[in-house]
Amino acid sequence: MKKFMKRAALVLLAAFVLIQLVPYGRAHENPPVRKEPEWDSAATRDLARRACFDCHSNETKWPWYAWVAPMSWLLQRDVEEGREHMNFSEWDREQKDADEAPEMVEKGEMPPWFYLPTHPEAKLSADEKAQLIRGLEKTVGD
Repeated sequence: MKKFMKRAALVLLAAFVLIQLVPYGRAHENPPVRKEPEWDSAATRDLARRACFDCHSNETKWPWYAWVAPMSWLLQRDVEEGREHMNFSEWDREQKDADEAPEMVEKGEMPPWFYLPTHPEAKLSADEKAQLIRGLEKTVGD
């Protein structure tokens, strides 16, 4: 059994090293900020920066584990999807889901639960959450 465990550990270690060679998830780019929305207030922008910008802007702060597979793959996918749905840095193009942002925050769907443990600054108090919802309604609402 001990021999089996050693071999299993070596196989897992080799697999971990090999997956580091897969390039997806390493091209962490932050394209230039082209245009932001006309924010209703600086406070709304500050709250959105704390809770939303890592996935919904071109100003993503890539943590150290963003270069370690398989986390790098997950983060790259999440940021790409977030920017596709709504990108605060590219307000010069259609934002297909921008009008849903206040409701997503209100329902607790954004920021996602799995984001919060590693980004405590994104955890908003009840008052901050209400302020962000109101601000997003004024900024990105219909």
